[in-house]
Amino acid sequence: MFPSKSVANPDLEVTSSRRTVEGRQVDEAVASIFHTVLFHRSLGKFKYKQEGSYSVGTVGYEDVDCDFIDFTYVCCSSDNLDRNLKREISEFSEALRGNDGPGSGQISLEFFQKKKNRWPFQPECIPWEVWTVRLELIKLNNEHERQKCREKVGDMLTEKILYIAEVMNRHEYVPKMPNQSELDLIFDTSYPDVQPYLFKVR
Repeated sequence: MFPSKSVANPDLEVTSSRRTVEGRQVDEAVASIFHTVLFHRSLGKFKYKQEGSYSVGTVGYEDVDCDFIDFTYVCCSSDNLDRNLKREISEFSEALRGNDGPGSGQISLEFFQKKKNRWPFQPECIPWEVWTVRLELIKLNNEHERQKCREKVGDMLTEKILYIAEVMNRHEYVPKMPNQSELDLIFDTSYPDVQPYLFKVR
């Protein structure tokens, strides 16, 4: 299962090989990856003093202990961000685990920037980084198998979190800091406590 990154830039997409998880582990496995990426791709709220001069607030963080995986991860302390991400992941999880679900699938976290178009056209969304998680469901027969799976998926997530940190430390492309008038073309300013780069889950 794990993250792969991509886009116009060949390094834009980060995709992972397909990983096997138990149905009840899907939400936590995806959330741990996406929250980790968002933690690295979020800033504190911008406060502009005048055009070109600004300060950036701090980003709160918290530890999250998984219920079905032996794993703990860090995420931004933002109830709204967590709620929105959980909703998107839950839709994917329900489709994957449904009776007529495919049993395998992928979900992506895509970062983009907006480019203004002439009126009356909407701004164009240009992706600059995509993280993709691929999962395959397995059915386990007893508690012993479940415990082994908890540990195995936890080990795999540890690898992936270290990989994410390595990718983030490469200083690859991120959009340049915008002027105040262009802030909404680069960042999602709708959250009261954190300011992630614009993103969507697909």
